[in-house]
Amino acid sequence: LTGVPVNADRGSQFRAKKFLRALEHHSLVGSMGRVGAAGDNAAMESFYSLLQNNVLDAQPWATREELRLRIVAWIERTYHRKRKQKGLGKLTPIAYEEKLLTQALTLAA
Repeated sequence: LTGVPVNADRGSQFRAKKFLRALEHHSLVGSMGRVGAAGDNAAMESFYSLLQNNVLDAQPWATREELRLRIVAWIERTYHRKRKQKGLGKLTPIAYEEKLLTQALTLAA
C-alpha cells in the first residue's frame, strides 16, 4: 500500500502532527483538497455521508471497538460487495476490481 493517498479535508485532525506521522509511518500520502474546491473530496464526502447514515447514526454504540467492528463489517459486506456505483460503471467496487484484474491478466497473457 506504499504511496496510497488518504483523502482528507482541511480539518485540524487531518493536519495534526500525530496524524501526519502515522501517514509517514505507513508510507501513505495525505491528499487534502484545495481551499474552495469542494469537488476535490466529493467521493470521500459521499462515503462519509453513507457511513454516517448507515452505521454511526443507526444506534448508540457501547464501545469504540463495537463501532469499529460494525464499520468494518459495513464496508466489507455492504459498501464493497452490494452497493453499485455510477462511477464504476454501475458495478460494485469488488466487481470492478475483478473486471480490472481479468483485463490485466488477459493483456499479460
